[in-house]
Amino acid sequence: MALSGELFPAGLLVFLATACLLDRHLLRACLAFIAFALLMALAWWRLDSPWLALVEATLGALLTGITLLHGLGRLGSRSSLPLRDRERRPRQQATARWLAALVWLTLAGAAVWGVSGNSELAASVEVTRWVLLATGLTIMALGLWAFAHHLHLLRRLLAFNVLGSGIFLLLAGLAGPAVEVQGLILVGLVVSLIGSVLGVALLRRLHAQDGRVVLGDGGREEAG
Repeated sequence: MALSGELFPAGLLVFLATACLLDRHLLRACLAFIAFALLMALAWWRLDSPWLALVEATLGALLTGITLLHGLGRLGSRSSLPLRDRERRPRQQATARWLAALVWLTLAGAAVWGVSGNSELAASVEVTRWVLLATGLTIMALGLWAFAHHLHLLRRLLAFNVLGSGIFLLLAGLAGPAVEVQGLILVGLVVSLIGSVLGVALLRRLHAQDGRVVLGDGGREEAG
């Protein structure tokens, strides 16, 4: 994985992550995540890591995408979940979580600046590195806020996967083409897939038992 000055799809990654995490229509949100994972694969390709791009496309887009769609009941399942998330937190809680995400982003950005601000790299490499860091921090902040804010388990799984992608980008920006970093990203992709499979199994179990889509006492929805 070489940090070069080639075009990196930072803006589109942030846009797709935002669409995935904010859309209450669950099927659209899952499709947005699949598009996001495919764009992540393209990003790894642009960073001269074709094997990591292949793993991202296979584990992140294909297998995780199939898992999420199965969780909705759109792939061979006997029952399906409602396609719209109607669970809402109180307004004051939502505001607090936005502020927490902003504070976290500020602290993480300051830490990254302290770690990488004194490096001496070629200009094109330095630009790509800072784009990776900024994109990773933004996506991590979105994923962290969504995981804390959303009640619906499927939307939390989406946030979990998006958060992981932000961490991978941050690692790539901080450590560059190190083989160890690529190994960590690979392990992270495997962990994300396993976590998604377990989360979907829990979601379908809860929904099959009493119609719940969240942990706790609430979250009963009528199929539709």
